[in-house]
Amino acid sequence: MLSIPLYPQSATPSRFSLKTALEDTFLTEGLTSNVVAEIRTMGDSLTWFGTGQGLALHDGHRIYAHQITAELLDDGQITNLVPQGGIPAIAVMGDTMAVAYSGDDGSIQVGYGLTLTYSAEDTSGITWTYLQQPVDNEADTIKPFGEGYFRQLPVTVPQANVTYDAYLSGEFLWTASWAGGLRRYHLTKKVWENVPLPMDDQDSLSLCDDEGFDVSASDSRPILTDYYLNPRDPGDGGNHNHKAFSVIVFGDNIWVGTANGINKGILIKEIAETQPNVFEILDCIEWEHYSFPDDGLSGNFVVGLAKQFWNGQITIWAASMHADSPGEMRGLSYTRDNGLSWSTALLGERVYNVFAKDSLVLAATATGLWKSLDGENWAKFQAVTDTTFMAQNQILTDIVYTVALDDRDTTLNLWIGTPDGVALSSDMHGSSWSIYQTEYDTTEVYAYPNPFSPFSHNQLGNNGYIRFHTGKVFNTIIELNIFNFGMEKVYSETFDLNTYRGAIKWNGRDLNGIHVANGVYFARLNYANSPSHSPSDYWTKFIMVK
Repeated sequence: MLSIPLYPQSATPSRFSLKTALEDTFLTEGLTSNVVAEIRTMGDSLTWFGTGQGLALHDGHRIYAHQITAELLDDGQITNLVPQGGIPAIAVMGDTMAVAYSGDDGSIQVGYGLTLTYSAEDTSGITWTYLQQPVDNEADTIKPFGEGYFRQLPVTVPQANVTYDAYLSGEFLWTASWAGGLRRYHLTKKVWENVPLPMDDQDSLSLCDDEGFDVSASDSRPILTDYYLNPRDPGDGGNHNHKAFSVIVFGDNIWVGTANGINKGILIKEIAETQPNVFEILDCIEWEHYSFPDDGLSGNFVVGLAKQFWNGQITIWAASMHADSPGEMRGLSYTRDNGLSWSTALLGERVYNVFAKDSLVLAATATGLWKSLDGENWAKFQAVTDTTFMAQNQILTDIVYTVALDDRDTTLNLWIGTPDGVALSSDMHGSSWSIYQTEYDTTEVYAYPNPFSPFSHNQLGNNGYIRFHTGKVFNTIIELNIFNFGMEKVYSETFDLNTYRGAIKWNGRDLNGIHVANGVYFARLNYANSPSHSPSDYWTKFIMVK
């Protein structure tokens, strides 16, 4: 459906390249959306972003948005433009990259399919293959996998069938697509397979043991005994564990997070005699299923997974949330012994994603970015502000959707994605950031969001903020005055840019700290917009809707 020395503002990672992405045909400079939910590094310099309005990248110098097409694409179509829609998942393996797209039909999320390329590092006109959101035909009630076949409820529509996570490993692209379940795409054969997961009441499931398959069917096909793949809710005869949300793959291991816990699979290749004297190498999986409360997870809804390798030990981290059972909690669940036992951390925190590198674990949560060196003791980063003189940049939200550590340079660089833009720091204490946000008009003075609600927009700490865009400022003092519709002053503040760092903003409260009433308000900002002009008044209007 997851925190190192101060650097100057100019030090956005500078890596050697023969050209920048500015020269590329299918890229335009800047973000088209401030919502950034996915970050993946690639090659020597590229960093890819999944945003609320498409694909973007950082080439080591600047950020660019990939151009989109509103046209409907055919399955298997070759294109240089990517589909429109938000991006919930990006998978990277070498120069190969897969990107998932989604939207909604007004009431429910819809999977818009995926694009796949084998040359993502060549940004000058990437050739993408479009893959429609994988669905079943109505007749797909019996499907092959492993030693035989299994029964399933066909998922025939893209509604509620959204690829929230994807992973590239070996010859397969693996996708976790909620109602679409766990599937894999063979990169060479170019075919999709449905992958059965244990049912809710199963602690294990073998797809490799031929004794688990019944050959009494009328057509003599071996059918997995007492098994039915059904992603409907249990009240409708289905299984929450068939709703796949997250996946990672390494070596012969696959880990899958669902709405009913975590599944550990061992990938096994077997030689099978498919016909007399005809032998074929078959892939099969031996599954173990872990869930709350028996196995120690904080909750059964597992939205993110990460692998950590440190001091010869593998730790699997899971962003786990409460689902249906009493006692479930939000937080992190982790195992250091391959699933035999589970521990928890950050209980009560809504964790969106986890990233682990060497001894460092980073958790992206609804209250900010957390870091730990041992999994038990955690520290939270301060709110993200660009401390460069007169930068006026700030991430106005506590929420961090995703995090990635970039260790390709001599200096470690930390990326975070939020609902209010993407930020980069080479200071692992988070005291210095470069912030990238959509700038809707570089010359105009305006307030956003507009209309503004202090209870739902830009929630930072205990306040919600409206931001004022000024364009270039050439003096160090900005005066802000807020007036109601009757032109009565309700708030005033002077921002001294010699000492103040952050956005020019207002929390919707009057000078007594009380939220003002709904209605139309006027903001007057006073500053100099040119080195040759004295400070002047600039007006903008907005609506307060609580």
